[in-house]
Amino acid sequence: MKPTELANNYDKIADHWSGSRFNRNNGIAQHMRALQLSSSSGKAIDIGCGSSGRLIELIQEHGLAVEGLDFSNEMLKHAKVKHPDIVFHHADICEWNFVEQYDFISAWDSIWHVPLEYQELVILKLCHALADNGVLIFTSGAVDEAGDGSNPFLGQELYHTALGISAILKILNDCNCVCRHLENDDWPNPHLYIIAQRKET
Repeated sequence: MKPTELANNYDKIADHWSGSRFNRNNGIAQHMRALQLSSSSGKAIDIGCGSSGRLIELIQEHGLAVEGLDFSNEMLKHAKVKHPDIVFHHADICEWNFVEQYDFISAWDSIWHVPLEYQELVILKLCHALADNGVLIFTSGAVDEAGDGSNPFLGQELYHTALGISAILKILNDCNCVCRHLENDDWPNPHLYIIAQRKET
């Protein structure tokens, strides 16, 4: 599935993450763990920020100046209403280029939608966008081998891909990043989250 198609599908269900049906605690404990490793000053960015604003609020509370990025127009409309003073980027992370480095990067339940052929490129991109000692938290499939698939959610088809745990760890190592935490946090569902930190150069 092309990123434009996925963004259009998310446009149709963007209200879900702003409504009462969505669990706003999703990802919070994991981000609190990651933020313990992070500086309480500097810059952060939420990749695939969506519409709920909950992670942006948590990162702000930690003391970081945070930006958001999403490819869904409707998601960003909701996000801008909640946080009118935040800089939001409407972009496809596969094509978007970082112009600065960040002390904290979140890509929670977002880059696993990137087409399989772009997965390595995007993870490399996120790692290289970290400042020294910068922290990255992201999710993937808790699988051993690369693969892709799709599933329906609220009537829309959502595409997912994963490189496999060993391949991800190799990319982190090659990018001078240390894996600080790796967990299948929704067992038996194959939901993996990783916290990585870039070494000082």
